[in-house]
Amino acid sequence: MPSFDPVIALSRGLEILRILNEERRSTVGSLHKASGLNKATIVRMLETLVHEGYVLHDAAQGFYAPTGRCLLLSQGYDQHLWIGSLAEPIMRDFRKEIGWPSDIAVFDRDAMVVAQTTRESGSMLFSRRPGFRFPLLGTSMGRAYLAFCAEDEQARIIARLAAMPGPSTELARQPKKLAKLIADIRERGYALMDDAYSRDIFDGKVWAMGVPVEANGQVFASINVMMLHGAVSVEDGVRLYLARLKATAARIAEALTENHRATLWVPGAADE
Repeated sequence: MPSFDPVIALSRGLEILRILNEERRSTVGSLHKASGLNKATIVRMLETLVHEGYVLHDAAQGFYAPTGRCLLLSQGYDQHLWIGSLAEPIMRDFRKEIGWPSDIAVFDRDAMVVAQTTRESGSMLFSRRPGFRFPLLGTSMGRAYLAFCAEDEQARIIARLAAMPGPSTELARQPKKLAKLIADIRERGYALMDDAYSRDIFDGKVWAMGVPVEANGQVFASINVMMLHGAVSVEDGVRLYLARLKATAARIAEALTENHRATLWVPGAADE
């Protein structure tokens, strides 16, 4: 338990900065929609962030954008990098085997962070680089991680997401619907990207299947394979690639546990 109540103004400022980094270019209106904060509060937060050099304001076009100074806030975080380096040769083999790209991601408090990808530059409509942060509840990797992580960690994640306003966390405030989704994922052994997320991010042209990277009951990450709806149906993709995706996840888990047992950090092992 924390010793003091959280500083609400700081929490709000960090939330605005997080959304700015996701949207790349934001307006007061888009930040209001994503955060649920009133516009007067958002303007105060933005002016403070501009003053501190983390955000720039293009008055002529009416948008706000993060500056390079934001990179200073992530210099101490490198967990995804060494997991990505171990996974990269295994994922490269998988890409050669099936022809479709995949990502591996680690959990980070309320989102997933890409550790490595086999997407080629400009491919699949959208290029994710290591370090890219994306939501749990709409994505195959986020759903796979949530469904297969330990029950106590799962409960903490859901409670945290439920307290965060916005459409990306709405499912966390629908416990019966979310519980059924988790049960279905665990039963079939894989998660699928939410259709609404695919429409918002990929214009509905892409779907993804994700599985956990786990060993001895511990989930270290999750991995996906991404395909075009026009080329491979969900049914055919599961039939053709699920077993190979799980085998790739198992190879990565073995590399993590056997080769780097002394330094392996499990995302849910330490309470915040």
